[in-house]
Amino acid sequence: MRALPAAETVVHLRSGGTSVVVDLQPGSVPAVVHWGDDLGDAPRETLVSLATASRLQRISGGLDRTVRHGIVTTAASGWAGTPSLEGHRDGEGVSAVLAVSDARASDDAIEVDLADSEAGLSARWELRVTASGLVRVRTSVRNDGPGAYTVQALHTTLPLPWEATEILDTTGRHLRERSAQRHELTFGTHLRESRRGRTGADATLLLAAGVPGFGFERGRVHGVHLAWSGNSRIFAERVPTGESFLGAGELYLPGEIRLAPGEEVTSPELLGSWGDGLDELAVRFHEEWRARPQHPARPRPITLNTWEAVYFDHRLPKLIALADAAAELGVERYVLDDGWFRHRRDDTAGLGDWYVDESVWPDGLHPIADHVVAKGMEFGLWFEPEMVNPDSDLARSHPDWILRGRAELPPSSRQQQVLNLAHPDAYAYMFRVISDILTTYPIAYVKWDHNRDLVDAAAGPGGAAHVHAQTLAVYRLIDQLKAAHPGLEIESCASGGARVDLGILDRTDRIWTSDCLDPVERLENQRYTGLVVPPEMMGMHLTTPHVHSTGRTVSLTLSGAVALFGHFGIEWDVTTLTDTDAAAVGDWVALAKRVRPLVATGRIVNADVADPGLDVRGVVAADAASAFFTLTQTQTLISSPTGRVRLPGLDPDRTYRIRIVTPGGIIETPAQSPLEWAHQDTVLTGRQLAVVGVRPPVQNPQQAVVIEVTAI
Repeated sequence: MRALPAAETVVHLRSGGTSVVVDLQPGSVPAVVHWGDDLGDAPRETLVSLATASRLQRISGGLDRTVRHGIVTTAASGWAGTPSLEGHRDGEGVSAVLAVSDARASDDAIEVDLADSEAGLSARWELRVTASGLVRVRTSVRNDGPGAYTVQALHTTLPLPWEATEILDTTGRHLRERSAQRHELTFGTHLRESRRGRTGADATLLLAAGVPGFGFERGRVHGVHLAWSGNSRIFAERVPTGESFLGAGELYLPGEIRLAPGEEVTSPELLGSWGDGLDELAVRFHEEWRARPQHPARPRPITLNTWEAVYFDHRLPKLIALADAAAELGVERYVLDDGWFRHRRDDTAGLGDWYVDESVWPDGLHPIADHVVAKGMEFGLWFEPEMVNPDSDLARSHPDWILRGRAELPPSSRQQQVLNLAHPDAYAYMFRVISDILTTYPIAYVKWDHNRDLVDAAAGPGGAAHVHAQTLAVYRLIDQLKAAHPGLEIESCASGGARVDLGILDRTDRIWTSDCLDPVERLENQRYTGLVVPPEMMGMHLTTPHVHSTGRTVSLTLSGAVALFGHFGIEWDVTTLTDTDAAAVGDWVALAKRVRPLVATGRIVNADVADPGLDVRGVVAADAASAFFTLTQTQTLISSPTGRVRLPGLDPDRTYRIRIVTPGGIIETPAQSPLEWAHQDTVLTGRQLAVVGVRPPVQNPQQAVVIEVTAI
């Protein structure tokens, strides 16, 4: 980076098709005046004019100098909206007005140092535009004064175009995470907080704002994500001075961040994306994550998890038979779930006692692990390292290792409490016992679970809140285990999808998207999770015909189609399959192996459809030479046969052959005539497919078809 002279009042950053313009107006807090569309190689005088044209006038009834939305705002500067920084010194307020002390910039990044000598505080604001066009922002605050400084809030923000007046975010619960909700962005603040000590099943993965009616294919939209796995705040705000913005930060509990002289704290990164439609916004997140050196590069192994097949009933003959059946189907990774360690015959005891249960496994895990490996599959194992059952040897030996704010334990959940991993001895124990298991057995994969929220999470009676420290300790433990065991892959599971964020996904290899495997429920969950998470990092599994979580009966075709555009796997007792059913499951596994190179490198597209009972989505190769689409029908449609469906995202000027490749073919009853185009060589241009489309087959509810598209 180069130091910016005082005369340089405007900085234009560009990368990946994104521009950011920062106004460094002397005597004022710097402000981002634009982020989004690439403004091109604009002459400097026009950039200066752009910054000038964005500044605010003095208004009637206001301050003599109208305060704008800056990069670090405080109440003392006159800013009346949500401040970037709030805090105090031992209960006494600190009036902070941070002014620029230094600034540096490159073609795609800027750092601004700010200070207030009277308040004894300094800050650094950093923004970078990445090769994917993603904007990454964070702020650090340092205590330069005498005595401790308690940080109450530290937010980073990005401005919105004034015409962005509709908000999209997600909410949810266990078994139904990331359900979308929309409403108008009115004056005031739309605030989403997570106080669960983890991201939360009800948390919003993305907060987006755009022109009214924006969809997946079109409509200008900006969105932000907070890369953090603990408590959080994310908000959209519209103020009467004609400014609106998106912001986020860690939610600090009282007294949690207390800086001694010379200490500093850095906010989690705020990641911002934009696009003409949500699909374009999402692709920037996907490209960013795929460019990381630690991103999974090899084909994602077809995975079978044992949970819904056996639950806690661990018997070697059954598990051996399950492995044999899985190998015959083409499974490449076999994961032994909860129930293998001491005292763990149900979910009331044993968490924390991470030693193989000799009463169930007298020869250790060698018989099942060695058998799985001999069958050509990887062996994976379930852990829940952050939790402890009060009915465990660990809890009885070290009650002081349990997070609590009072003498009695916090309310229990799933009969468990939270282990304080920020306690050095607890951390050392957990690293040792997990590492010993990973060393003893040929474990390639860990399913890392987290089955409860953090309630009254403090370091002991009367102690300070401990969520921030716990989150950092979890990050450190995962990093240390992966460094000690090269090649180990880790899945982030948290009661299903209750810890889905790019903080945890920067150090793990996939998420368990939801404990709900019902494909009808999974459609929305996977669509909105995919706004941020690359599809190859989203666990999507075939389910039993009678779905455990909802009681719905579903077809293999529906289950397979919905699981196809992710990290494909099976959650099913496949020893119960007939020969016919096993052949059908094997066909879906074979199709998933054909599709997965596109899933890992291509672009997910979602068609905006008119009928709510129809879902059209696909994955298109990076070079647009091939694609797969699924047409899923969840309910009866308004018309029959229904109108044409479009297949977006292809090269408009190329010609493609399209054919239905659903294992088992499409269902055509005697009451229907054949779908003509599906029974002949059908060739269309990418433009024709995106603009005009094709008639889908007439289907009953809960049916699906898979279409392969190949350039010729």
